[in-house]
Amino acid sequence: MAALIVKSLIKPSEYHDSVTLMLVAREVSHLEGVKDAAVVMATEANKDLLKNAGLLTLENETASPNDLLVAVSGSDQAVEHALAEAEKLLSKRQASETIHGESRPKTLRSALNSHPTANLAVISVTGRYAADEAWEALHQGLHVLLFSDNVSLADEIALKRYAVEHGLLLMGPGAGTAILNGTALGFANVLPRGPVGIVSAAGTGLQEVSTLLARQGVGISQGIGTGGRDLKEEVGGLMMLAGLKALQGDSDTQLIILVSKPPAPSVAAQVLAQVALSQKPAVVCFLGASIQTPGVSETPGVLSAHTLEQAAHLAAGFVNTGSWRTQPPIQTVQPPVIHPHLQTGQRCLRGLFSGGTLCYEAQVVWRDLLTEPVLSNAPLDEANRLPDSLHSQLHCALDLGEEEFTVGRLHPMIDNDLRIRRLLQEASDPQVAVIILDVVLGYGAHPDPASELGSAILQARQAALKKNRELTVIASVTGTEGDPQDLKKQVKALEAAGVEVCESNAAAARRVVEILKFNESANSR
Repeated sequence: MAALIVKSLIKPSEYHDSVTLMLVAREVSHLEGVKDAAVVMATEANKDLLKNAGLLTLENETASPNDLLVAVSGSDQAVEHALAEAEKLLSKRQASETIHGESRPKTLRSALNSHPTANLAVISVTGRYAADEAWEALHQGLHVLLFSDNVSLADEIALKRYAVEHGLLLMGPGAGTAILNGTALGFANVLPRGPVGIVSAAGTGLQEVSTLLARQGVGISQGIGTGGRDLKEEVGGLMMLAGLKALQGDSDTQLIILVSKPPAPSVAAQVLAQVALSQKPAVVCFLGASIQTPGVSETPGVLSAHTLEQAAHLAAGFVNTGSWRTQPPIQTVQPPVIHPHLQTGQRCLRGLFSGGTLCYEAQVVWRDLLTEPVLSNAPLDEANRLPDSLHSQLHCALDLGEEEFTVGRLHPMIDNDLRIRRLLQEASDPQVAVIILDVVLGYGAHPDPASELGSAILQARQAALKKNRELTVIASVTGTEGDPQDLKKQVKALEAAGVEVCESNAAAARRVVEILKFNESANSR
């Protein structure tokens, strides 16, 4: 068997979008004789990932974040061919400026000339240019979904103030999901129209709530994203308040759901005071927090939800029955069977999340049910911040959609490569008993995530068995049967790989606790 080598190529100051990098890496990695390949921008986080994958060379370490890195491992001849092929593919995609001869508008103004009736712009460009494009769109009288992140807080505040003053929505920055008048924007799902309006400071939060509603036969009127920083004290909840007021005045919206991580207290008070001004029933989900503002928590028709699952349950119950159901559905599950290969030292959970809000919701569940803390790169409490995001320890939950992982690469809802690498890394840790995953479907997401994740999970479980360990994998799937990926198909593929699929992210988090506690009790006998 030929010895494996690693070679790389540095392309100084060369930029390609993340989709191009993913496609080139996939084509190169499938070439004969190639064991592994990566095509990424040379950020420090990406270089650390290459190091863990055995793809970092001494030469690569000198590359700057503005440089493009191509790294390949395999046989000598295969690696040389793969690097040459990568250059060809990158050059070919860079030279392609038209699609089937159809010219693409290169500016917002030219796009408007082609579509003069448009009233909304979706902006997804490099962060340093995003604010300028958003200003141009607002000045043209357009609502804006600002998908881009890396926009300064000062720019966000100024953009949102202008938008509010001119009766426009500025959703973002980092707003990944919106559904307006039945049109899905960004990462969104195929949903029925219905009476529930949602304003959410979390893209996957909006997706989880809306898809759980759909499974209970309830549709939505509007889904408005605000961006994750909107409820910070500096921003003041400008877009949450604007979206809330719009839904309060919308005749198609009969019930309102608000979703965010816990806001600044002063912002929470403003939002809840605005909720109380309307007669429309509302569910307020400040994840893990309770409504404590005097005079508002007692307002008839307003309930607080602890989790996304509970928010959807409360809203669906009200729509379907006309009254509040105060208790969320709790899955009834049997204690897991202790497998003969399970070792006493397997006591840790590892969460690998593509949705930041789903990572946060799981931590809310674990905070209430586990005695030991769960460390994270996006923790509920800074005291539980994971010291090094590239190396897990103890109980750990990772938001793989955080900027540290996505600079120079695609979001994990689109590209499974990073999560698969991390899955295999976590599975090799003898302390790990259970791994939890979220799988998010819908427009813009990976076309068949379970096919890639399923094969990787089988590989991880088989590797654990060779070490005389049993690896349990729990998952939830955020989606509907109408989504392009087909919810049932995805669930079946995961189950075929030995994954236990739960009805919701919160249910999956509870199931993890049951497994850990049952095994702890059994091993102490």
